Amino acid sequence: MSTESTSAVHIGGVPERRTTSRFPVQEELSYRVIHSRSAPTSGTGATLNMGSGGILFTTHEKLPVGRTVELAVNWPAKLGGTCPLKFVAVGRVVRSEDTRAAVRIQRYEFKTRSTRVEATPPLRVQASQ
Repeated sequence: MSTESTSAVHIGGVPERRTTSRFPVQEELSYRVIHSRSAPTSGTGATLNMGSGGILFTTHEKLPVGRTVELAVNWPAKLGGTCPLKFVAVGRVVRSEDTRAAVRIQRYEFKTRSTRVEATPPLRVQASQ
């Protein structure tokens, strides 16, 4: 399957400028603004769509356009069918609204994701008298 757009698509009367397709992938995501002189901005959200050129995702606050962000997405496929993966990307915020942002990907990599679950202390049962 090719990710190249084969024709110009008009969305809301505006010509589509993307050179690659986006796919409707909804997965958990964490983000953090990097290389910022102001207070660190980070949060969680969910992807709305993604492609090789960018990601549209939900946010809890408006992200600053032009800033560099690091994104970590829980990838839906598993390595070898058993090892969970995380898609980690760095890119620039190209569009931002109150509850969502679009990032143009500059570089990315896949990392393995921990499957460790925080251990809960065992329940102590007291004998009744």
